[in-house]
Amino acid sequence: MLKETIKNFVGRLFSSPVRGPERLSRDKHGIDRRNVSRHAIKVCEVLRQKGYDAYIVGGAVRDLIVGLEPKDFDVATNATPEQIRPLFRRARIIGRRFQLVHVVFGQEIIETSTFRAPAEAGDQETDEHGRILRDNLFGTHEQDAARRDFTLNALYYDPIDEVVIDYHRGVADLKKRVVRMIGDPETRYREDPVRMLRAVRFACKLDGTVDPATLEPIRKLAPLVKNVPASRLFDEMLKLLTCGHAMSCLRQLRELGLHQGMLPIIDTLFQTPEGEQFVSLALERTDARVRSGKSVSPSFLFAALLWKLVDKRWVDITAKGEHPIQALVLAADDVIDRQTRTLAIQRRFQADMREIWFMQPRFERATPRTIWRMLDHQRFRAAVDFLQLRAEAREVDSVQAQWWMDLANADSNDRAQMIDEYQRQNAGSASSKPRKRRRRRKPAAASPDGTPA
Repeated sequence: MLKETIKNFVGRLFSSPVRGPERLSRDKHGIDRRNVSRHAIKVCEVLRQKGYDAYIVGGAVRDLIVGLEPKDFDVATNATPEQIRPLFRRARIIGRRFQLVHVVFGQEIIETSTFRAPAEAGDQETDEHGRILRDNLFGTHEQDAARRDFTLNALYYDPIDEVVIDYHRGVADLKKRVVRMIGDPETRYREDPVRMLRAVRFACKLDGTVDPATLEPIRKLAPLVKNVPASRLFDEMLKLLTCGHAMSCLRQLRELGLHQGMLPIIDTLFQTPEGEQFVSLALERTDARVRSGKSVSPSFLFAALLWKLVDKRWVDITAKGEHPIQALVLAADDVIDRQTRTLAIQRRFQADMREIWFMQPRFERATPRTIWRMLDHQRFRAAVDFLQLRAEAREVDSVQAQWWMDLANADSNDRAQMIDEYQRQNAGSASSKPRKRRRRRKPAAASPDGTPA
């Protein structure tokens, strides 16, 4: 432990020398205050009025500088959680590893943290691999900047004076699109293995590169990702898949071996061109939605990622004589069970994924009565979108998939007409059309006298 502490100190002392912060004016950082959350500005104003320092920090500053729209805004201050909470009507202290305050404004939460000091052996709790489990040592602004993971995240924006404070030349790295670790990369990865995933995400999101010294230890340390709590891995995986460059992230994770601790089934998926194509189509659609500012459903996303495995398992189980519907249920249970051993997909998302999958056979054989029932289903639209994705991958008939999409987009009157027309076109054929993957009934055995048993 002493050796690691000394290595950590030396790495921070020499790898990222602090020559004093740069104070960059608006003409140098380019942030338009109108693009900043008014609630984040309000938190900074209240803290400043009470005599504290307060800055918008981290990812929001990074995104604003490169012209992206931040998903959320965080504030860093020298006020402690106990000093912050009484200043706001709706605020609560959260966190075990790091205590911080959530200041609530309607649907928006401004995460407000206290400046942290560098972690020392006597002030932190770590596991046997060096991952920090608990650490609540408060510090100065300069110390807080040294604790940040990458230089492009160690940026502090003062919305009152419209100045960016930069301790580690992060703005220069950001303009070069370079992801560079603050301090010794190996030590920082051991402290928090999620930083390896973040390095990949930031590089892909910025269409940039990871600094060679920052990249070098990742392949060796990739197995440490398995020690991260599954729920935290799920959150980070969701960020990777919704950063607007999901396929690039997945390929980079595989190249560095990081996927083994999160999505080991990706190897199985990518063994066939069909599996890789389906995932690629799904993630291209996700990226397009993210870039256009639309929301992305985690349920739909993971349903698409795992579908080819479910489909293959469905065929295998049906071939053994199981009824097709029950076979699909068993296939879904098997694939989800294997995946959740490494990535804790929340139960509510699992339930939605199953409903999207289970509606797929119903599209192929529907009567007017069942169509009306399907229209009332909470996941109907998601299931239709999924059917469109399958049609694009040439799994199902594109004309059929488009009919369902038109039905989903139609109003009540048009839906009634469409279903009536559907009934006329399929009169007498619905009962005769065989179900997909249906097991044939074995002929009854004959008795010795020749009559059926």
